[in-house]
Amino acid sequence: MEISPLQKARYEYSPKLPGMLRNGIADICVKEGEETASVADQDKIKALFPNTYGKKEITFEKGQNTSVAKKQVVGVILSGGQAPGGHNVICGLYDALKATDKSNVLLGFKGGPSGLIDDDYVEFDDKFIDAYRNTGGFDIIGSGRTKLETEEQFAIVEQVAKKHGLTAVVIIGGDDSNTNAAVLAEYMAAHNTGVQVIGCPKTIDGDLKNEDIEASFGFDTATKTYSELIGNIERDANSAKKYWHFIKVMGRSASHVALECALETQPNICLIGEEVKAKKMSLAQITNYIADAVEKRGNAGNNFGVAIIPEGIVEFVPEFSKLIAEINELLAGKKTEEFNALPDWNAKYNFIKAGLTAESFAVFDILPQGIQQQLFLERDPHGNVQVSLIESEKLFSEMVKNELAKRKAAGTYKGKFGAQHHFFGYEGRCAFPSNFDADYCYSLGYNAFMLIQYGYTGYLSKVSNISKPADQWVAGGMPITKMMNMERRNGEDKPVIRKALVELDGKPFKYFEAHRDTWAVETCFTYPGAIQYYGPAEVCDLTTRTLALEKG
Repeated sequence: MEISPLQKARYEYSPKLPGMLRNGIADICVKEGEETASVADQDKIKALFPNTYGKKEITFEKGQNTSVAKKQVVGVILSGGQAPGGHNVICGLYDALKATDKSNVLLGFKGGPSGLIDDDYVEFDDKFIDAYRNTGGFDIIGSGRTKLETEEQFAIVEQVAKKHGLTAVVIIGGDDSNTNAAVLAEYMAAHNTGVQVIGCPKTIDGDLKNEDIEASFGFDTATKTYSELIGNIERDANSAKKYWHFIKVMGRSASHVALECALETQPNICLIGEEVKAKKMSLAQITNYIADAVEKRGNAGNNFGVAIIPEGIVEFVPEFSKLIAEINELLAGKKTEEFNALPDWNAKYNFIKAGLTAESFAVFDILPQGIQQQLFLERDPHGNVQVSLIESEKLFSEMVKNELAKRKAAGTYKGKFGAQHHFFGYEGRCAFPSNFDADYCYSLGYNAFMLIQYGYTGYLSKVSNISKPADQWVAGGMPITKMMNMERRNGEDKPVIRKALVELDGKPFKYFEAHRDTWAVETCFTYPGAIQYYGPAEVCDLTTRTLALEKG
C-alpha cells in the first residue's frame, strides 16, 4: 500500500509521555486520594454500583512498583463516533503492556462493543500496531454504537472473556460508552470474573469533561481542523466581499466546538446554545440578533461575514423544543400513516395547523417551507423528529434574508445579502491527530495499562495538568461512578455520565462575550491555518483556546 510522506513521518513521531510515566514501569507507584461520590443522586448510584462505587481517586508517582506480576490478556474496543487520536490510545496501551512483559497479549475487538459479543477480534503485534501510530480514524479495528446494557449481553461478554483468558477490557468512548464501561465493570465485579474494565475519555464534542477530566481526546484536533477551514472561508469572504457564510459545526448536546472555533477565528456571529436556552431566546430574537450585525456591516459597505452555528442549536430554543414535542405527539401511533396519506403539502399544512397549539403553530409558520417539511421527513426509531437532520444553517440564513427584506422596505437596510452554507462535521473526526492529541492519547492508553496492572476496575484513565508541557502532565485514574447522575432516557431512569455544557460564567465564554460585539461589526477575522506537526513548541504543541483560558 502506498503511503503519503506525512503518513510516513507521523509513523515515526514519538509521543511525549507525562514525566512520571517516562521513568519506566518498574519505577511507577500509586498514591491513593480521597474516596469519591457521584455528582448527584448518590444513594441511587451507590445502590446500582455496590461493588465499584465510592472508590478512591489515584495518582501515579515515581517510586517502587508494587503491583503483582501476572500475565495480562487485555481486550480493547473503540466505541461511538470517530475522534483523532484513538489509534494512539491503543498504541500506548500496547507499548505499556509489552514493556511490562513481552508475553502479555492485546486483542482488538472489531466494530465496537458488538465485537465483544460476536467474538470478532484480531491479536495485535508490532507490525500491525506500527502501521497505525499517530494516524487519524478508527480503522485499526473499526467502531460501533451497540450499547452493552443487558444481563444477556454481559453474560456473553463474560463467556468471551473466559474463552480468551481476558484479565481486562479497555473501552475507548464518550459519555454513553463509558457509562457502559461502568455498568460492565460492576457486572464483572459482582460475578467475581476477575475481569477489570477501564474507560478512556473520547469525544470531539468536548462535553465529556469535569474537574478531573480536563478535555476529551479528539477535541483539540477537530476544532483546529474546523478552525482552519473557517479561517479559509473568512479570508475568502474578506477577499470576495459579497457573501455571508453560515457554518454549522458538530456539537449536538453542547456548544464547546462552536465556542472554541469562535475563539480561534473571531467570526462576526457565533451562537451558543446554552446561552440561547438560559435567555429563553426565540427564533425571532436570534434572527434579529444576526440581522442587526448584517445590517450594520452592510450599511458600512461590508456585505459579507461569517456566522458559526452549533449543530444542536434548535434544541436549545425553548419554543422550538415545545414545537418538536407537539409534533411528536401529533404524529404518534397511526397518525403518521394518516399524515403521509394526505395528497399534497397544502393538505398536510392544514392538518398540522389543526393539530398544534396556537403558540407552536406561530413558531412553525415563521419557518421557511423547506425547514417545515424537514420536520416531517424521517423519524427516529421512537417515531420522533430527527432534530439533527434540520439544516439550521439554512434555517437562520433564510429567516435573516426575510427579516432584511422587511428592513430594506422600511429603508433602514442599505446593503446586499447573499448566503453560502457549510456543515463541518466529518472533516474533523479522522484528521491526523495534532501533537497534543497524539501525546494525550498515547498517555491515556499507557496509563490505562498501569490501572490494569495495579488491579483497578470501573476507572477512567485520567491525565491532567494538560494545559502545561507534557513533562508536567499528571497520570492517574478516577472511578467512573464519580461522574454519574440519573437521567430520564426512553421513559426510564438510567445512570449516565453527566454531559458538560458550556459554562456561561466560565472564562472561555466570558472572553468571547467581552469581544463579540466588536467582532460582529468590524472585520476581526483570524486565520489559524493548518495543524502544525513540526516547528517551535509554541506553534506545534499549542493547546485549545478553551483549555488555555480555563487554566489561565
